[in-house]
Amino acid sequence: MTFEEARAQFPVLERIAYLNAGSMGPVARATADAIAEQVASELEHGRGGKPYVERMLALRADVRARIASLLGVEVERVALTSSTTDGCNVVLAGLELGLEDEVVTTDSEHPGLLAPLHASGARVVVAPTSTRPAADALDVLCAAVTKRTKLFALSHVCWTTGHVIPVHELRRETGLPVLVDGAQSVGAIPVEIGALDWYTVSAQKWLCGPEPLGALYVADPERLRVALPTYFSLQRIEQDGSFEPKPGAPRFDSGWLAVPSLAGLLAALDCAPDWRFDRAAEIAARCREMLAAAGYDVVTEPGQATLVAFRPRDGEPAADAAARAYAAGVVIRDLPATGWLRASCGWWTNEDDLDRLVAALA
Repeated sequence: MTFEEARAQFPVLERIAYLNAGSMGPVARATADAIAEQVASELEHGRGGKPYVERMLALRADVRARIASLLGVEVERVALTSSTTDGCNVVLAGLELGLEDEVVTTDSEHPGLLAPLHASGARVVVAPTSTRPAADALDVLCAAVTKRTKLFALSHVCWTTGHVIPVHELRRETGLPVLVDGAQSVGAIPVEIGALDWYTVSAQKWLCGPEPLGALYVADPERLRVALPTYFSLQRIEQDGSFEPKPGAPRFDSGWLAVPSLAGLLAALDCAPDWRFDRAAEIAARCREMLAAAGYDVVTEPGQATLVAFRPRDGEPAADAAARAYAAGVVIRDLPATGWLRASCGWWTNEDDLDRLVAALA
């Protein structure tokens, strides 16, 4: 598949410089068609009966297998969720942390992880990585560890700076378990799970799938209590509510996941070309270069992921700059409480998109 053919899958790109996959990726024609086909079937045949149930179960199984293949892990270690936040809640509730326990995170985390961390009952230790060079992250995080530290919980790619956190090195250097928020990594950069303990997946961002869908990798399902049981996580249940969980990570499955969305996600996964990661890295580097050449203070260091954060010029409020860009047909994100703008560079992004970005903000 050529770049032009791959890009042509997304009609929105014919009109808009879409640079916001860090929030929601663009939707391909095949994805929309798969969703519409499933909805049409439900309209005509209803949402009941054996064929419908078998179709639903088959889609869940296919999505689980595809996510496992994407991560390079065994299918029995993948749970289906509705979001990365859902996955974070599953892990942090299941660990049963207490006031004497500490969890180390960074000062660049999304509320989707931070809120579950706060609700976990543990003491949250925030390592100041955002004000330090990306290369210092490992040392800063390791320095936050104490004898009470039970867990690292942090993003692989920071949603604000776009910097890559050395999650594998953290696991290796400290021996502590690691919960990874993979919202800005899966589908954007190559991901190898390795020795990581838990890794969340977002479907609607870099995988360009429909919402709300996600996944959770669980290295050892037996280590984690099923604290948020659902109909789909149970193998057997008694009248008093006691239950036997399913084998493996499916015991952590969320409840009902929309069948049209499952069909759409399968189609979306087929849209990604083999060369996507190299292309995304190249265009992100080009975005950074063009913004710097245009006089913007670029926050994201070279050689990081596919998010490029930068400050508007002349003290313009970031929200105002993002609104101006949107009016000019350029979709970017202003990052709350930072004063920064963020451009998400996908494998579908071309130089014309970047030219339009620079021109819209001039």
